[in-house]
Amino acid sequence: MQNETNATQHTFLAACPKGIESLLADEIRELGGEVERETILGVVWRGDLATAYRFCLWSRLASRLLLPLQESQVDNVDEMYEAARSVDWPMVFPVGATFRIDFHGRTDYLNNTQFGAQKIKDAIVDCFREEGARPTVDKDGDIRIEAQLRKGKIFLYLNLTGDSLHRRGYRLQPGKAPLKENLAAAILIRAGWPALAKAGKHLIDPMCGSGTILIEAGQMAADVAPGLNRQRWGFDRWHQHDRKTWLAEVEAARIRRTEGLAAMTSRLYGFDIDGDQLNAATKNLERSGLAGKVHLERRSIEQLRVQKEVIAEGGIVVCNPPYGERLSELPQLAPLYQQFHDATMQMPEWPIAMFTANLDLARSVRRPVNKQYKLMNGKIETRLLVFGAADERSDRAPASAIRGPVEAFANRLKKNIKNLQKWANRENVHCYRLYDADLPEYAVAVDRYEDWLHVQEYVPPKTIDPTVAERRLLDVLAVLPEVTGVPAEQIVLKRRERQTGRKQYEKYNDEKSTMVVREGQVQLQVNLKDYLDTGLFLDHRPTRLEIAQLAKGKRFLNLFCYTATASVHAAAVGAHCTSVDMSRTYLNWGRENFRLNKINDELHKFIQADCLQWLREDKGSYDIIFMDPPTFSNSKRMEGVLDIQRDHVDLIRLAMARLAPGGTMIFSNNLRKFDMDAEALSEFTIVDVSAKSIPTDYARRTNIHVCYHIKAKD
Repeated sequence: MQNETNATQHTFLAACPKGIESLLADEIRELGGEVERETILGVVWRGDLATAYRFCLWSRLASRLLLPLQESQVDNVDEMYEAARSVDWPMVFPVGATFRIDFHGRTDYLNNTQFGAQKIKDAIVDCFREEGARPTVDKDGDIRIEAQLRKGKIFLYLNLTGDSLHRRGYRLQPGKAPLKENLAAAILIRAGWPALAKAGKHLIDPMCGSGTILIEAGQMAADVAPGLNRQRWGFDRWHQHDRKTWLAEVEAARIRRTEGLAAMTSRLYGFDIDGDQLNAATKNLERSGLAGKVHLERRSIEQLRVQKEVIAEGGIVVCNPPYGERLSELPQLAPLYQQFHDATMQMPEWPIAMFTANLDLARSVRRPVNKQYKLMNGKIETRLLVFGAADERSDRAPASAIRGPVEAFANRLKKNIKNLQKWANRENVHCYRLYDADLPEYAVAVDRYEDWLHVQEYVPPKTIDPTVAERRLLDVLAVLPEVTGVPAEQIVLKRRERQTGRKQYEKYNDEKSTMVVREGQVQLQVNLKDYLDTGLFLDHRPTRLEIAQLAKGKRFLNLFCYTATASVHAAAVGAHCTSVDMSRTYLNWGRENFRLNKINDELHKFIQADCLQWLREDKGSYDIIFMDPPTFSNSKRMEGVLDIQRDHVDLIRLAMARLAPGGTMIFSNNLRKFDMDAEALSEFTIVDVSAKSIPTDYARRTNIHVCYHIKAKD
């Protein structure tokens, strides 16, 4: 009976990741199956039970092997139930086995997959009840039934593999951004590794992470069946399972593994800068049976070194580098890809296979692209780029990132640094602007904060091709470490758009990554990563230092105080400070700035309020008032909307009512087209000090802000 069952031809659906269907079809043919057609779901094929078992053991590309049980046209939930009920389930698996339903698809009458799975489960249980018993549903079921509702039909399958085939059983430490094992196998096959391995060639993964590419490559080179480590299969409790045939396939695979490991001549090398990743790779290798066949070493990409004899024997570099799904990751990645190119020039004759979603970053590899494949890494559209041997254009010696159009940016940045560094040293300035869209093509602002760079990309106009803008930005990020000497990991990138209302205060991240910088005689806490702004407006540095000169022993009012940096300067010289802002976050930040300078914040006032409303109610008197309101604000805490051009007259009058005789109000804002209504405020003396308030590092942008000294007339 078992031999007859084994000889029976079945139709199967082998599911796989999108983009590798043709590779899977080739694999099925090599394993003895007859391919009928490729579909968006995978590959439909025919074969006997022995071939199906062989497929489960040896498929490096598939996700699941499905055996069709039922296909029916259905127009409602009741018809779907009846279709499932028509299957003779007691002939599929025993009542003592547990089972689970995996339901996929939605229609007008069923848009909840959990409900769909429940109806299929009910049909199966009701079928068994006629036999006088019922099986148990379990999320780790012995039997897995897959239901697919598509194009008006319900398709029911027995999942012969159970858990996905990409889970080989060796990877218990998956790493930070792991590739699925079958996707890694597809990359290697597309890169041509199986033929290279047969020829005894070698493989290097210079950013190996938890070792998935290396292990898949090693199993190919050693002829190891990827399914040999798996402990459970979806066919274990299937009534037609032929254990004798299965064990024969397993034994044949074990013999091939033993012989393949002994005959393996290819050497595999994995490098990574992350020690935790390498520890995970080591453990995964041990479970895969490849321990001793792969050399792992902690090295950065710049330190990549391989023996000359290995390079001479030939091989391939295969790499899945990070590709920056978030804008903040790009500063580290742009120079990383450049370093990758430089490092692989040690082996100029070797092909390189790079798997990435960022083609702009990949352009740093200056070799001819021989082949290019579209693949999906989860929901991310990616490319496998197979580069050929280096040619005369590849600059075999380690190259500077400064080449081509970006050289103009690099030269301007060098010029700015030369002019600003002496000034900064002389004036004891530690945070300043190095570059501010000096060249329209490179529309970024670059600020130095001690030993860090804060880069803000101005969103390009719609007339600029987004791919061109992205390329220019990556060129900038690649150049910055070389020109400034600041390492890539200390460069932070943000995108600066026109900010209105509350948007300027929204968080980008939540890393709470603060650092302390120096300004004048005080220290200030900044956060380069979490918000659009850092907590310190560099263009108001001269005004803050002026306040430090004027405020000794005075009563100082700081309106729209932000992180109270001006208040810190005033308090440091003995002023009594009142700081007002609507944001509790920034007021708390201000308190931290006070404590950082060993100033008792309890002796000063921090008031959370709408400044306009607070001024109407306050009865205090102040010798110096500093006010730097936003251009526009519509915070929930405000009554109405603040428009500084429209409202500045009322705001100044309210503040001047609180100014003590002989006092000074410093009024500034960043509306570049601001027009002070001197006529409406003719009762005051107003002196435009904007030119004096623009610091040297902003001199190229003289309209960065406006600033006025306002006093009562004698």
